[in-house]
Formats: sequence, C-alpha cells, structure tokens
Amino acid sequence: MSQANIPNITPTITLTREEAITLIIASIAMEELGLSHILNAEGEKLQYVLGTLPGASLPPPTIGELLAVNESIRKTVRAAVKKSWILTNKLQSVLCASNSSG
Repeated sequence: MSQANIPNITPTITLTREEAITLIIASIAMEELGLSHILNAEGEKLQYVLGTLPGASLPPPTIGELLAVNESIRKTVRAAVKKSWILTNKLQSVLCASNSSG
C-alpha cells in the first residue's frame, strides 16, 4: 500500500499576531450567532407545536407528541450549551494569549 501524495502547498500568509487574534475572536462570535439562530428555531418549534406561533393552526398535540418534541429540543439545547461552553473557553484562551503578547 502506498502513501498518499500531498502536494507541496506553501501559501504566503501575512497576518500579524493581533490580526490573527481578531479573526479568531470574530469566528467565535459568528459561531455564537449561529447558536443563537438554532436556539431561536427551537423556540419557534415549541411555539408551533403548542399552537402559540402566530399563523399556525394545528390540532392540539398529544402528550406523546409533546414529550417527543420536548426531548428533541432538550437534546438540541444541551448540545448548544456544550458548544457555547467550548467557545467560552476558546475565547478565554485567545484573550489570555492576546494579553500576554505585550
């Protein structure tokens, strides 16, 4: 079996340390924004099922349907909280690196 042949790609990157830190912070902010959209969609999902979303007209859900939707939302919120915790730690690391650069 032969090894994969990876081409030699040597891009020229001309970012300062401060610019790189700024880009990392911006990427963290964009990920947090994405999480906020996901959480908003989960809230709208719950409103839709409960019949409180404007313009939605559904028959009342069964207890089983409510429990299933609740479980789905709970899993999504749990995953979003974990991701947010990771992003918070990432931001703290970046800010520490920024402060130690002098």
